[in-house]
Amino acid sequence: MDKKERVLLPKGSEYTVEITEINNLGCGVGHVQGKVLFVRGAVTGDVVRVGIIKDTATYAVGRVVRIEKASDIRALETFCQAPDACGGCVYRYVTYAHELESKRAYVQNAFRKVGLDDVVVKDVRTTGVTCGYRNKGQYPVKQGKSGMEAGFFASKTHNLVKADKCALQPAIFGEIVAFVCAFCDAKGIKAYDESTGKGLLRHIYLRESKDSAQIMLCLVLNGKGMPAEREFAAKVTAQFPQIVGVVLNFNEKNTNVVLGKEYRTVWGKSYIEDELCGLTFKISPGSFYQVNREGAELLYGLARQKANLSGGEVLIDLYCGTGTIGLSMAKDAKALVGIEIVPEAVECARENAARNGIGNASFICDDAGDAQVILSACGGTRPDVAVIDPPRKGSTEGLVKCFAELGIPRVVYVSCDPDTLARDCKWFRENGYEIGEVTPVDMFPRTGHVESVVCLTKM
Repeated sequence: MDKKERVLLPKGSEYTVEITEINNLGCGVGHVQGKVLFVRGAVTGDVVRVGIIKDTATYAVGRVVRIEKASDIRALETFCQAPDACGGCVYRYVTYAHELESKRAYVQNAFRKVGLDDVVVKDVRTTGVTCGYRNKGQYPVKQGKSGMEAGFFASKTHNLVKADKCALQPAIFGEIVAFVCAFCDAKGIKAYDESTGKGLLRHIYLRESKDSAQIMLCLVLNGKGMPAEREFAAKVTAQFPQIVGVVLNFNEKNTNVVLGKEYRTVWGKSYIEDELCGLTFKISPGSFYQVNREGAELLYGLARQKANLSGGEVLIDLYCGTGTIGLSMAKDAKALVGIEIVPEAVECARENAARNGIGNASFICDDAGDAQVILSACGGTRPDVAVIDPPRKGSTEGLVKCFAELGIPRVVYVSCDPDTLARDCKWFRENGYEIGEVTPVDMFPRTGHVESVVCLTKM
């Protein structure tokens, strides 16, 4: 658009807009005088009266003043009691059926953008559970006018939105959070203030075992201890007998990282245990564990199907973390070798293997960036199947070429980001791999995230 012809939409001005789509950030998308307009809380098919809150050269942002005509896909019931500013559940206003189709389209469009129009993207798989599925909650706190407040940071900010209830987390989490805040107020314990560096309590951190309903409560402190901490432990566990451990974490740095490196157990155990894919895992405050246990079982089951192990293969698990995916497949393989660059995760993976009596698994602390590392880890033998579950930034072109050089027949790719998955699959194709059907999995219902799993086969 020429600068001289720039469309101005003054802040505070209002327009009636038809919403033509909803993006994966949960914003309805419409147009005013040819300019793209993003409206949180509006959904595809809505006709809304919009007030402009931000105007740029290429787009504008608005808020819903009122809904003139509701879309057929707008959810009829309120999904969550938390304020909309929380921003976590970007699909809170649409039907779940439409959310699933939107996520499938998101994955499909990611492949189209990199020129892989022919790749088949299946319907999104889901457990069907959309509420209370998270087994982990982290609540930042602040000092309010009438006492300590807990909640969630608004999207892309550190502005706390007061909310002790979350539709995605167990109801008891909100009850425990309210108890902690009340106790702190009674004892004069203040919330941490990022701007001044003063105050003691930074976060209230909870983890739950879905099988045994065990709960671990961890308080993240700007210090090395808390007044009346033993009294607190006694009272909170009396009120909530599901709590099996009260742990303190110490984080005195000026950082937006939630957890520090040091822990101290005040009462009970420093961990909980949960069962995943028939295996038992020890979960400490700092260890990685999927926040949706049932969703993880669905995802890992699909990965196991695509790996198509018959019992005689050497399976290598890269970016293995604490070993959950590889260990869930170990009984179907001759040998499992996991490679992970984080030493603590490797130790945890070894402990998980021993805990479950898995004797054919070994875990190596290294960066699997070249063929020699992989061959060395596998005792000089080329692995038959590889499974990778990289971080959001995806894998690397070098690792894809490494797989091709070794001639690994099958690579099962588990992804948490459709865009980097599509990019990496293009690299795989360029290196002689056939891209199988992509199966999205809704591990995080009502949010904008979607996992996917695909098998790449060497041609």
